[in-house]
Parts: sequence; C-alpha cells; structure tokens
Amino acid sequence: MDHDWEPSVSRRAATIKDVARRAEVGVATVSRVLSGSGSVSAATRERVLRAVAELEYRPSALGRSLKTQRTGSIGLVLPEITDPFCAELAAGVLACARTLGEHVLLDVSHDDPVRETEIIDRLVEQRVDGVIAVPAGEPAGWRAALRTGVPVVFADRAVAGLPEIPAVLADDAAGVRSAVDYLAGLGHRRVGLLGTTTTGQAYRGDPGVREAAFRATLADRGLVPDEDLVVLARPGRDGAFAAVAGLFQSRPDLTAVLAATHLLGETAVLVARELDLRIPGDVSIVMIDDVPWAELCDPPLTAVGRPGRDMGHRACEVLLRDPARRDRGRPVVLPTELLIRGSCGPPAGMPGAAPRSPRTR
Repeated sequence: MDHDWEPSVSRRAATIKDVARRAEVGVATVSRVLSGSGSVSAATRERVLRAVAELEYRPSALGRSLKTQRTGSIGLVLPEITDPFCAELAAGVLACARTLGEHVLLDVSHDDPVRETEIIDRLVEQRVDGVIAVPAGEPAGWRAALRTGVPVVFADRAVAGLPEIPAVLADDAAGVRSAVDYLAGLGHRRVGLLGTTTTGQAYRGDPGVREAAFRATLADRGLVPDEDLVVLARPGRDGAFAAVAGLFQSRPDLTAVLAATHLLGETAVLVARELDLRIPGDVSIVMIDDVPWAELCDPPLTAVGRPGRDMGHRACEVLLRDPARRDRGRPVVLPTELLIRGSCGPPAGMPGAAPRSPRTR
C-alpha cells in the first residue's frame, strides 16, 4: 500500500479523510463506523478502527456539534472559587457533568453584575448546552441568555423577577429555625444575628430569608427581637470585623450569636478571643455553613450544614437530565442540618452553664 502521503499526516492532526484513505474506504463508511449507525461488515469495521488507532484520529468536536446542535459543554458561573461552599458546589456540578459526558467551563463573577453579564455573553457565544450559576442578582443578563434559547439553572440563589428560571436551593429558613430553636432551648434570651447588607462576598443564599426566619423563630418562642442585636455587616473581612466587634462591645449582655456566613462565624471566634470572651462560657456561637475549619476550632463550632455538593449535582441534573423540571416553576429545595458541637452551652446562671469569664463585660 502506498503511504507517500503519511509524512504530512504526522505533522498535523489526522482527518476523517486520512482515516478513509488508510482504511481504503469512503468517508461515509468511516462516519458509519464511528457513529455506530448503518451497515458495515466486520472486516471493514476492523480496518477502519485500526486506521483510527494508527493515526490517533480524534473526531472534530466542532463538526460533531454542528451535526448534533450540542457542544458537550456547560457553563458554571460562581461568585468566588476560593469560598469553601462554592468549591463544594462546583465539585457537585463537575461530578454530575462527568457522568453525563459534559465538559464544564468555569468562570467567576465576584458578585459583579457587569462582569457576570460579560461571562453570560461569552458562554452564549460559545454555544454551551446550558448554564448553572450562583447569580449576582441582576436579571437583565439572564433574560438576554433566555432569549437565545440557552437553558439556565440557578443554584443557591434565585433572582427576583425570573420565576421561569429553575433554582436549586438550600432550606435556609429551616436551618436558621433549627439554630435559633437550639439556642432558645439552652435558655438563651438575648440572641444576636450577624448578617450582611447584600448578597456579597462569602454570602451564599438569601439574606432576607435568614433574617426573616431569625425574627419569626424568636417571636414563636415569645421573644421580641432586639433591634440592637441584629447587625448587618458590609461585605468583606473589614466589614465583618467592624460588625462583630461593635456588637460584642456594645451589648455585653449578649449570650449567643448566630453568624449568617462562615466569614462572620470565623470573625466572631477571632473577636471573642481578642476580647477575652470564652466560648461558650461567655458567648455561644452558631454559624451558617459547615466548613472544614469549624471542627478544628477550640471548641469546635456548631454549624448549620448546607448541602453544597448535592446542590451542584442536582442543578446539573435539572439542566441536563431533567429538562421537564425546568418548566415547573418551583425551586428544588434541599434540607439543611444542624451540627451540634462544643461552641454552645446554657447561658451563665443556668444549670450546666460553663463558668463565665472573670472580666467585666
């Protein structure tokens, strides 16, 4: 067999025509063998597959997408990749996409609506098969994506005014209720809430839902929420530190606090140490989002676990495997779990309470 053409093949990627020439068949026959459709004799199939292996031929993804109208890729838009919860969510999406044969294109918005819109436009131009996003909160860019026909699924947050986009959420209200009920059951009556002013850095979920659940649970317990004990921090570490320090110093009668993010929970622990407040002797702390370092604290931090990995996996399933759910208009809500550790105890003066710090608060 004459292989005078082969040196040129070694310098470039082999094409389907090269395979057909090597196997001495037509291009249509190679296509039938690779697609598994049509009738091809066993001997011809073996010859074509041998040629594919020898030439290390890889079918063109572009050509396949033109034929199937699918690119085999989905977009994933996160506020931050270094955030532990976002990392878990991404792991869930990747695991599901891998089982369904999809490639994931990841980008980060930093909760900037302008950057998010740019990412959406680029993913639409790349003709992804769909987009999963923890949205920044602005609907305009997502409406534009919907007009192109690209399927979208939100995870962890839903955008007001876009009920047509399905969402996979954690049951934040139930998580907050379980935490406040637990603290109230220990005897705490002056419970503070550390929240955020926006859905900004390190804040997953809906802050309005968490604050509303906090207030409602206290009211159900016959406790009137003290407005001075509800503090909303600006996004970022500086804002978190200022909010926590201000609360602890202005309300020495505070006995417990619910931190609405893991950043605020971390900051509450650090500020308590700086002020020589013992946990839980002087103040009990519960945090939303269970992150790896929570168990390494001294004492380990009680936390409301939110299913980040399951949320990502389910969002990917809704996008790729369960398109009918995209038209149902109701979010998929996954349960949370209160993980009780050593950072909470009864307030001073109650049976079982740890001795309070001798410092004057």
